[in-house]
Amino acid sequence: MTTSSQTRTAELLAIEDTWGAHNYHPLPIVVAHAQGAWVTDVEGRRYLDCLSAYSALNQGHVHPAILKVFIEQASRVTLTSRAFRNDQLPLFCQDLAAICRLDVVLPMNSGAEAVETAIKAARQWGYARKGIPDGAAEIIVCGGNFHGRTTTIIGFSSDEDYKRGFGPFTPGFVSVPYGDLAALEAAITPNTCAFLFEPIQCEGGILMPPAGFLRAAADVCRDRRVLLVADEIQTGLGRTGAWFACDHEDVQPDLYILGKALSGGFYPVSACVGRREVMELFTPGSHGSTFGGNPLGAAVARAALQVLRDEQLIERSAKLGQVLLDALRTIESPVIQAIRGIGLLAGIELREPARAYCERLLERGVLCKETHERVIRLAPPLVIEETDLLWMVDQVREVLTAPVRNA
Repeated sequence: MTTSSQTRTAELLAIEDTWGAHNYHPLPIVVAHAQGAWVTDVEGRRYLDCLSAYSALNQGHVHPAILKVFIEQASRVTLTSRAFRNDQLPLFCQDLAAICRLDVVLPMNSGAEAVETAIKAARQWGYARKGIPDGAAEIIVCGGNFHGRTTTIIGFSSDEDYKRGFGPFTPGFVSVPYGDLAALEAAITPNTCAFLFEPIQCEGGILMPPAGFLRAAADVCRDRRVLLVADEIQTGLGRTGAWFACDHEDVQPDLYILGKALSGGFYPVSACVGRREVMELFTPGSHGSTFGGNPLGAAVARAALQVLRDEQLIERSAKLGQVLLDALRTIESPVIQAIRGIGLLAGIELREPARAYCERLLERGVLCKETHERVIRLAPPLVIEETDLLWMVDQVREVLTAPVRNA
């Protein structure tokens, strides 16, 4: 590590802190290069990425097959807007609908945009198909949810930190405890159009509902004519060892909300994918996005999906996920409260704040991040090598068996 590189790091941190809004609390690393599961900072030090940009990098950093398509498409046409058609969007919609086992794809850019799209779709369906009185539609959500940061979405969050100073909020949402089937059943009224949920609450601390809850919730929603809307922005596309976390309980939602790994980290691509009965209610002018469905994003997303298939990354996640969880559960430390996870998605809940432990892992060459203060989230790229995965567990073991006291 040279003095000049240290100076460069400090300089870049100072520039960002001066000119950038302080809406994140990142670890003090400045990434300059990345490949696969590894990144390199401006000082030339390598780190194992165990966050994957919150699961946006399931295919790893700068995957060569996706990069090739990205460059080729960027040299032809990048944006047409939806005023015209392009030769990539139809094929993307066809590919994604088939994977989701659904009928219609509406592409957007960010995950939050896709959630907003699903909310619109569910309300439209409630009025047009279920006969809910105009303006009375309700959507049931779960306590502890994280679906994005628009004013509508944070309005039905149970986390006051997300809401403070941003009201007033959009009405029409009813919250029930996560994983509580009886509460879900009791909350459904004739005006309920949808149940919006995360199969696993990643931002909430890798919280998993009781076994059988998703299957039972799907049955209740079907019986009560309520749309089942699964937000799989973080859990979908192989992260849990299946195409979708819902697959683990053989649940087929009416709407999937997808993003992040949909583009392999190259470009913002998201989508709301649903049954025709719901999605056909969108008409020209009722919803849209200038960049949603652009040819560059569509081509990249097709390549990202193809990589998941060709390299059998879903199966790899299932196999290595078991290796990860088995290894983590051998760690004996008084600071560990619980270990949860499935596939290459794990949460280590601590008995004290996790930030200091993430900082110590950074010093040892492992990148991860705390969530909900006391949980270390681990979600490495699905391309990670088993030897690297076990090396990471060794670093976690070293850090957690030498506890630090948070000030």
